[in-house]
Formats: sequence, C-alpha cells, structure tokens
Amino acid sequence: MEKIAVIGAGLMGHGIAQVFAANGHEVAIHDPFPEVLARVPERVCANLRSLGLDESSVERISLHGTLKAAVVRADIVFEAAPENLALKQDIFARLSTSAPPSCILASNTSVIPIREIAAKSEDPGRILGTHWWNPPYLIPLVEVIQAPGTESVYIEKCIDLLQRAGKVAVHVKRDVPGFVGNRLQHALWREAISIVATGICDAETVDLVVKNSFGMRLPVLGPLENADLVGLDLTLAIHNVILRHLEASPEPSPLLARYTGEQRLGMKTGKGFYEWTPESAQHVRERLTRYLRDAIRKGEEFSGRAFQNKTQSS
Repeated sequence: MEKIAVIGAGLMGHGIAQVFAANGHEVAIHDPFPEVLARVPERVCANLRSLGLDESSVERISLHGTLKAAVVRADIVFEAAPENLALKQDIFARLSTSAPPSCILASNTSVIPIREIAAKSEDPGRILGTHWWNPPYLIPLVEVIQAPGTESVYIEKCIDLLQRAGKVAVHVKRDVPGFVGNRLQHALWREAISIVATGICDAETVDLVVKNSFGMRLPVLGPLENADLVGLDLTLAIHNVILRHLEASPEPSPLLARYTGEQRLGMKTGKGFYEWTPESAQHVRERLTRYLRDAIRKGEEFSGRAFQNKTQSS
C-alpha cells in the first residue's frame, strides 16, 4: 500500500492525512509550525469521532519536523501549504530533490496553474494538481489537474489511488486557473454579488432563491444533465435573451473590494453580506458539517457518483 506524505498540517492538510490513514495508508505529515503539527492527532480524532469511525487509524499518522524526513519514503506527496505561489514553488523545488525519484508530487492549490507551481522544479513531469474541497474528509471530489509537462502515467496512478480511498477523482485535462469547480463556483458568485450591487435584491434573497430552486437539484442533477433534460433548444432560446445581461466584468466587483477595504470580511470579522455573531457563525458551520455527514451516512450520491457509475457500466 502506498506511503503518503502531506506538507502542511492546517485546515486541509490534516484532513487529507485523515482520509488516507482511515483507508489503511501510512501517512507522514510535516508543518513548519510545531504547534500546528502537534494538534494533528487531536483534530483527526475529533473528526473521526464525529463520523462514528475508529479513532485508532490516527496511529498511522506520523509527525515530522522537517520536510525531508516526511517525504523520504513517500510514494506520493500532497502539498497543502497556504495559497502563495512563491511558497509553493519553493516547496516543490525542495520536493524534487528530497522525495524519491518515482514519487508523485501533487499540489492542493485551489486556483493557481500547476505549470507555475512547477516552474522552479527540476522534474515537472511528476508534478500535478489535486484540488481537494473543504472539508476533505467529507467532500468526495478531488480534481486531478494535468499540467503541460505532467506525464500521463502519474495522472493515472493518482486517480487510481484517490478512487481506492473513496474519493470521486476527475481528470482536468487543461491546466487553467481555477480548474473546473472554482470556475463554476465563482461564475455564480460573480453574478450573485452583481445582483446585490445593482439593487435587484438583497443578499438573503439571492441565497433563498438558490437554496430553494436549482440548488435543490444540484446534488442529483448537474447543469449539463439539466440542460439535456429541459432540451438544448430551450437552453439556446434562454441564452439568446439572458447572456448579454449577465455580469461579465474581468475584474472583482467594486462592492466586494469596498467591503474588503472596510474589513467586512464575513464571519471572521462579524460582518460581510450578513452580520454575524460567534454563535450564528458556529451554527452555520455545524449545519453544513451535519448535512455533509448525514449525506455520507445515508449513502446519498450528492457527488454525482451514481451518474459516473452508470456511464462507466454502459
């Protein structure tokens, strides 16, 4: 069974480590901040306990004070450092000389093109992207991104590993900023913010519309399945009317920039599009975790796996 290394023990890193440890892999994890690294067992045990899973799998996670010690025996490394290009470039330059020559090197970036992350590495052929979603132990999807220099054999091996760990691993064939999921998500967010900024309705109405209409279908019906369902002729007719009226600015919304400048950053500062207390923010986090946990327990195919399995078997 493959030996896993994770670089970064924060929000994403400890969750990625948990996924593989729970599936029987030995996992070595490194973080440059000792206090963050030391909390990994506690955080993983709390997650496993909330899911009703055996906490003993945490014993398969080892903590390492240096990057080299964590990766020296690894078959695949998942980098989960902060979203900073220079930092990631430095990590991958070090990984290319510290990890075994056959080791796959994967970056958990959300939007940065993999070719840029690999730019200072000596061996870009084994560098690829694996965009996990938060929390990684609950959200099934991992986008596996192939950069121009990535060798296909490493993509295939990575997808196989992730699928065996219970993830829905998809192959993103072009290395574009944001990959697939975040391009879709932020296209929606751009329009949502524009609707508020232009006074069409308030933020609460936007969220109510999404959660009580097409949002209810998304767990079982993707946008292109839905287009086929209603008919591409109807889709074309609607696009002929609406597309010219949608927000298409290549720059962030002035409203978003103003809110950020005013330190209206959302839950972390108590005010964003909504006003938040610590209690109301915690309630939303708990509601999300409960929903995702219950969906997994009930075996709901909210990730689209049912459709994926159907197409593979046909």
